[in-house]
Amino acid sequence: MRIGLITPEPGHPLLADTTALLTPEHEVAALDPITLGDVPLPLADVYLLKSRTPHALGLARYLERRGAPVVNTASATALCQDRTEMAGLALRAGLPFAATRTVGALGAWASRARPSAPVVVKSRRSRRGDLVARADGPARLRELARDWPREPVVVQEYAPNNGWDHKLWAVGDRVFSALRRSELSPGGRGPTLPSAVDELPAGWADLVRRVGSVFALDVYGVDIIDTGGGTPLIVDVNAFPGIRGQAGAPEALAALALRRAAGRT
Repeated sequence: MRIGLITPEPGHPLLADTTALLTPEHEVAALDPITLGDVPLPLADVYLLKSRTPHALGLARYLERRGAPVVNTASATALCQDRTEMAGLALRAGLPFAATRTVGALGAWASRARPSAPVVVKSRRSRRGDLVARADGPARLRELARDWPREPVVVQEYAPNNGWDHKLWAVGDRVFSALRRSELSPGGRGPTLPSAVDELPAGWADLVRRVGSVFALDVYGVDIIDTGGGTPLIVDVNAFPGIRGQAGAPEALAALALRRAAGRT
């Protein structure tokens, strides 16, 4: 089988470990969407889209038009970058997703906003280094607006929780889990700690799989907070995250790639 990696970083631990598993019997080639000229022919049997840049999405769409399977698809990947679209789809599907409203440019909204309870302000477009911050009142909003005056944002009511994010990832039907101190907690983001899937509250692993079905994703991450008594609230969905340090993740990704290359789900 021929497997293509759409990424400028083929040495990423997940991709490197997956490549090592595949190369004894299969051909794996990385395609940097920025520097790539003509797409090598013949086309690969499957492509793994581990990039969310416009160049990468454009390349994925081209390959899809040529009939090549891409994991995840360009459309599913792009949807997860727009937090307005993400929230709308999740809520329409009945997922326990944080209620989200789009308010436009932060500077204009913050000048007139008077929230009666703490809110979470996020960049509408999900990307590395984007804005994710808690604001307990107008003063904090104005502070954020000074740094991000023209940033299109969405706003969510802050849901009280224990300060930990449950980082859940899926590769096909396989679910992985970790804990990380929330960046919204008083001490800021902390290290990622191991967490066993079988120790999650009842139904959480199935909820993650349902997210994959709703969003048409095969490799994805779901950030969940526990709002009390094991009640989950989804706060983010990511297409093809890093899934670093999760035993079995490279094996699951290699198996998924081969299934898709063979035309199986």
